[in-house]
Amino acid sequence: MKKVELIFVPTPGIGHLVSTVEFAKLLIDHNDRIRVTILSMKWFPDAALDAYTKSLTALPPDGIQLIDLPRVDPPSLAPWKSAESIIDSFIKCYIPPVRNAVRDIVSMKCSSDETRVAGLVLDLFCSPMVDIATDFDLPSYIFITSNAAFLGLMFYLPTRHSLNSSEFQSSDPEHVIPGFVSPVPTYVLPSAVFSKDGGYAAYVKVAERFKDAKGIIINTFEEVEHYALNCFSNGQNPPVYPVGPVINPNGLSYSDSDDKVMKWLDDQPQSSVVFLCFGSMGSFKAPQVKETALGLEQSGFRFLWSLRVQPPQNDASNMLPEGFLERVQGRGMICSWAPQLKVLAHKAIGGFISHCGWNSILESLWFGVPIVTWPLYAEQQLNAYKMVKELGLAVEMRLNYRKDSDEVVMADEIEKAVGMVMDGGSEMRKKVKEMGEIARKSVMEGGTSFNSIGKLIENMIGNN
Repeated sequence: MKKVELIFVPTPGIGHLVSTVEFAKLLIDHNDRIRVTILSMKWFPDAALDAYTKSLTALPPDGIQLIDLPRVDPPSLAPWKSAESIIDSFIKCYIPPVRNAVRDIVSMKCSSDETRVAGLVLDLFCSPMVDIATDFDLPSYIFITSNAAFLGLMFYLPTRHSLNSSEFQSSDPEHVIPGFVSPVPTYVLPSAVFSKDGGYAAYVKVAERFKDAKGIIINTFEEVEHYALNCFSNGQNPPVYPVGPVINPNGLSYSDSDDKVMKWLDDQPQSSVVFLCFGSMGSFKAPQVKETALGLEQSGFRFLWSLRVQPPQNDASNMLPEGFLERVQGRGMICSWAPQLKVLAHKAIGGFISHCGWNSILESLWFGVPIVTWPLYAEQQLNAYKMVKELGLAVEMRLNYRKDSDEVVMADEIEKAVGMVMDGGSEMRKKVKEMGEIARKSVMEGGTSFNSIGKLIENMIGNN
């Protein structure tokens, strides 16, 4: 039988690319006829992304090929434009190079008796590239690295836009969004939907193309978002395939740079450490750093704090309260970067104060570590709301914190949240551990995500 080739087009960001590669591996593990080519767009300089891309180029996983697309001139946009608008313009610039690459791959495979191209798998921000798939008579699939709750918002946006084409207002009443049990408060929606600087328009543009896809793939699992996924199986949308948790096992590999952090954790009692980590873009100004330090000190618990600061500051130690490091010596550790997956897997970790990126949430569930919600940007406020209010799988500290605001979470609030998440006997902790066991079963043979991947592959292979 012929091999089947899938062309993946991820958004160039470390969280998106890693999830894309791991998902591609899952497909290949399920069916050895599948081959994957990943088209890599060149974004702004990013050391972590560049290092990961180089590792893939040097030693690509079996069945996966990475093609570096030529760099294009970035769009000239006013600096006040929203991040989503910039991403949308960037993707638009890359439509011609992606089309050329797809044309070359299709032409090459057409002359081969061994392999046929079965479709394009597009990151959600690349949904306008559905037209490229159509040009070559190929099916397209949207891969969402977030959750079913976010997909519900994407389904809701075009419907609302047809009735009210203006941006959301903070004074808007609650919204009945598909996939949510209850109406969703406006204050937990992503900042982009309020943006008059291109963010709202970019989200609507992306969401409008979802209906043209052959299927939508989500990094979630049925048991954690059963209600939402059931809402989408009404025949009015493309079929939805939950395939997660897609976890990067390489995050558990050992490197010399992790020595100091992991050795410190080895010396701590089981479930005694609260871990603070806020993603690759999670940084804070001096007033917030000071309050966080005071809250951790007042809590009395051990802590590991991955601390990044906002320019022009470059030395976090200057922002800490006087004498703080001496007072917490032995029970607290501050580092600029921590190997998150390995830390969450460590027996010493008892709680996780997180920005609520979906990858981080899945990793915390996987290892049964309860979360304190401290969202910063993108759809993280919506994730926090879902975890606290609808699933009961997280401790609420904030649902509506925004990185670009001057709001400061005070020490007493942080102290209280740490105490709640570190409560060893809480019902929520038991619930999180149970969900972690379910998450692992979902990707094993016979599990819900395992079976969903099988159905997706049947759909893909049956299209040609």
